[in-house]
Amino acid sequence: MTLFPVIVSSLIFAGCLALIFSEKVNRSIVAIAGSVLMIGAGKIFGFYSEEAAVSAIDFNTLGLLMGMMILVAMLEPTGFFEYLAVLAARASKGKPIRLFILLGVITTVLSMFLDNVTTVVLIAPVTILISEILGVSALPYLVAEALLSNTGGVATLVGDPPNVLIGSAAGLSFNDFLVYSLPIVLVSWAGALLLLQYLFKKELSKRPRRSKAVMKLNPAETFNQPETARKVLIVLGGAVLFFFVHHLLHIQPSFVALSAAAVALIWVQPDIHEVLKKVEWSVLLFFGALFIMVGGLEHSGALEMVVGVFESMSAIPPVLFGVIIIWVVAILSAIVDNVPITIALIPVIKGLGEAGMDVTPLWWALAFGAGFGGNGTIIGSTANIIVATLSEKTRTPITAALWMKRGLPVMLTTCAIASILYAIIYRWL
Repeated sequence: MTLFPVIVSSLIFAGCLALIFSEKVNRSIVAIAGSVLMIGAGKIFGFYSEEAAVSAIDFNTLGLLMGMMILVAMLEPTGFFEYLAVLAARASKGKPIRLFILLGVITTVLSMFLDNVTTVVLIAPVTILISEILGVSALPYLVAEALLSNTGGVATLVGDPPNVLIGSAAGLSFNDFLVYSLPIVLVSWAGALLLLQYLFKKELSKRPRRSKAVMKLNPAETFNQPETARKVLIVLGGAVLFFFVHHLLHIQPSFVALSAAAVALIWVQPDIHEVLKKVEWSVLLFFGALFIMVGGLEHSGALEMVVGVFESMSAIPPVLFGVIIIWVVAILSAIVDNVPITIALIPVIKGLGEAGMDVTPLWWALAFGAGFGGNGTIIGSTANIIVATLSEKTRTPITAALWMKRGLPVMLTTCAIASILYAIIYRWL
């Protein structure tokens, strides 16, 4: 193995990560440019080609994400998500802590079945409106929604982009996540919620100026397309049922998601142009381009060297090795968005498996580290960035420094809980 291709491919990938971290340019544009550079360098130095680049793309992941995006795009204009938020506001009777818990629970449950980015995009604006009606700061609710959506999304195959990537690469089913990930996430989530209540106790202790105003909100007024919502929810429920049994039917989760999207489109017959406008094409391009770049790293031999480093740590007890993976991935995910970190480490773990190591527990360590680590900084997860951006419309915008004071303790707590439980149930993973 010559070192020159390794150096070139590593520099391209590291440069792209640095630009993504800086947030100075659109991350999709950075990833696409990086993939083009990787293919070009590969052809020049003989380690990569267009055919290899196409083979490196995980179309199962892209298909699953696209199918779920189409379903959400059809459900969004019905007012269903606003309906849930207003119901929570009325149920809270204007009490800040009760509203805090209810919005957190709704956000978490939605994040288990929808992408967490989509969830906060839909819930956060309604949260700001409810906070203004009550006359309280939206800051604790917005931060909690982002952190709890990141945490809850780790529970299921479709709840978090890293999970989709890991499930596709490792062949883990929807049920696998419910059996092995959900219990750990529930305990970690409870710890995060209790910690957030403590961290925001000052804000949540303030008496709302207009506590009775939320009781005048009418949930029915937000539900403007109930028939469309009913149809899409039925299809979404059917998709979730098929996620439970897809491995028994020998079909991929992407086939389930795309089939559900097709059924919903045929049944509802929406304006297809409006639906497609709401699909996050930039996210799909970002994922595809990252797959191409990581494929270049793999073909250059760079990842083989990383595998060699991990193999040299084989003397470490397997349980401790998994815990180390949780924390290393969490720290990296807090510094850079957890998606590129996950895509980069998937072939490394596959390489360890090919070398004879039992890597099944490591897939779960990667999932916990990527999911919980994204809470550490304001740029650790796309959901964090979106919530911080939306908060700029309020009187108390979320800053990077404030996020560190709230998000980092949550990251450390959830990773600590996950590490302890991971060690306890390691033999069954």
